[in-house]
Amino acid sequence: MRNCLRDLRKARGLNQVELAEAIEVSRQTIIAMEADKYDPSLPMAYRLAAYFDVPVEELFFNSWRKVEGASPSSVPPVLRPAARSAHRRR
Repeated sequence: MRNCLRDLRKARGLNQVELAEAIEVSRQTIIAMEADKYDPSLPMAYRLAAYFDVPVEELFFNSWRKVEGASPSSVPPVLRPAARSAHRRR
């Protein structure tokens, strides 16, 4: 699952070891998550979100912005905020 973990970590000036220690996982786990080779468990995803003070959705579902050529219209409607809002108003 694509994520923006590396971007958030670098924006905070953290290295992989510091982040791993902060959320109580190994550096190898951070490396694997940043390389999209490991999907975190739900509790780990919530720890990451709490640590970075962002919603879980921002860690994973907003990462379409990183994909070359991606735009909001290429994101499935169920994930687009406007589609969710319109659905609730019906």
